[in-house]
Amino acid sequence: MSPASLDEALVAAAQGGSAEAFARLVERHQQALRAFLRRACGDWSTADDLAQETFLAAWTQLGRLRAGASVRAWLCGIGYNKHLTARRSWARDRARDAQYGEGGGPALEAAPKDRVALERAMADLPVEQRACVALCLAAEFSHSEAAEALDLPLGTVKSHVTRGRARLLLALGVSDDEG
Repeated sequence: MSPASLDEALVAAAQGGSAEAFARLVERHQQALRAFLRRACGDWSTADDLAQETFLAAWTQLGRLRAGASVRAWLCGIGYNKHLTARRSWARDRARDAQYGEGGGPALEAAPKDRVALERAMADLPVEQRACVALCLAAEFSHSEAAEALDLPLGTVKSHVTRGRARLLLALGVSDDEG
């Protein structure tokens, strides 16, 4: 049996729910995936972490793998997307740390009563709206990054952020002109 036809058989079995077949796919491709990620990110431990995340994502996305597609290429594609997401996150963290280190941290510290009101208002938001607000307004994700992270349409993320921001401003007693 050729390697490609073995992969096809294992994929079919894994798509049918066989964890053993998926484990065989992991065994067959983990070395190549880790090697690719090590070269892509230049850090062995990060590459190993990304490989683990890749295999978890692959298990949940196995139904998306087209018949006859290269399993190795598919896994490397997922891994590369994980790597890009991690790089964006690290870049945001470094920029935020640098800004904070230069004294450019929060310009205004909220009063304790405002923080409590904000926390309560956040808790009252619907789950998806809260997630969008937390990513876009607090974690400084772009709308498209939040859409990707939450697997939501871009327009939905924008709506959630707009509505959530309005509810938070209302809860804090701040008009949109002042905010």
